[in-house]
Amino acid sequence: MIFSERLKKEREKRGWSQTELAEKIHVSRQSVSKWETGKNYPSIEVIIALGDLFGITIDEMLRSDEELKEKVIRDSKKLAYPKWKTVFDSVFLLGVFLLVTKLIIIGLNHFIGTNIVIPDGLPKILSNFLPLTLMIIGGVGSDQLKNKYIQG
Repeated sequence: MIFSERLKKEREKRGWSQTELAEKIHVSRQSVSKWETGKNYPSIEVIIALGDLFGITIDEMLRSDEELKEKVIRDSKKLAYPKWKTVFDSVFLLGVFLLVTKLIIIGLNHFIGTNIVIPDGLPKILSNFLPLTLMIIGGVGSDQLKNKYIQG
């Protein structure tokens, strides 16, 4: 029996409406409807709550539906720290932007004869190595996080 059929059968066996079930597991009635029609699947947290509510093991619920099993596996492979990865990716891109800007300024000064000066107030080491440092920090940080998944 696939998940949608099992869910509806267990709900009806207890004489609950979709709304009553939704209230018990703190979701919308529309979510329950989509699960029962097979249009969508719940998260693993909701599957656990449903299993507890119905007195059914999670194994019974997952093994009955191959598509649901694959969804749970996909969900478990989501990044554990997506916001930190975004921060590191942004730091890397800022470094690339600063490096490209500096190269454009040098190119304009050399080939076109402009006299664009990087502010004198900045120490030379900062203007020379900041883009590279940002790129290294961003790249290493992002790389370290890309394989860290939520352990589920």
